[in-house]
Amino acid sequence: MPWDRNQMAARAAQELEDGMYVNLGIGIPTLVANYVGDKDITLQSENGMLGMGPFPFEGDEDPDLINAGKQTITELSRTAYFDSATSFAMIRGGKIAAAILGAMEVDEKGDLANWMIPGKLVKGMGGAMDLVAGVGRVIVVMDHTNKHGESKVLKECTLPLTGKGVVDRIITNFGVLDVVDGGLKIVELADGVSEDEMRAATQATIVD
Repeated sequence: MPWDRNQMAARAAQELEDGMYVNLGIGIPTLVANYVGDKDITLQSENGMLGMGPFPFEGDEDPDLINAGKQTITELSRTAYFDSATSFAMIRGGKIAAAILGAMEVDEKGDLANWMIPGKLVKGMGGAMDLVAGVGRVIVVMDHTNKHGESKVLKECTLPLTGKGVVDRIITNFGVLDVVDGGLKIVELADGVSEDEMRAATQATIVD
């Protein structure tokens, strides 16, 4: 069976190394905070928090502690708070080693579309454009196909772009892909997913 949301988040957490400062996007990426374990990782939220903890247990929620997706989170003994201007200065200044983001579409050139669908209400573009331009590495975590079974890993994005050529690695419920010259390379398959199934679900070019 393909990975579920928690398995994708756990796989994304394996990408993180001690000492890294990391930003987690809205959606599946927020779950990564639950799988950091004993690694010395500092999670940054663009709404002004450095040192973000995992989600709280039921009954322990603090409505004043939220991430950029407005989900309640926890703080750590080393947590620091600041305004959004300082937060984005960290991002734009190259202080954040990696961003783990969700996506509506990714293509074989590493282009990313994750901020709007034309004709639908958009509350704001958030920090994604700054993140993909300012961080050291961009990892996308998303479902491989949409609710209609159509691939979200494309030859070319059709939605408005967040950034061009910015994605380094794609983690989906089918497995892990890297953006390389000429297309995408399969790094790992989810348990129970064959290479043929991965290729069939991927519109983008997969290179050997």
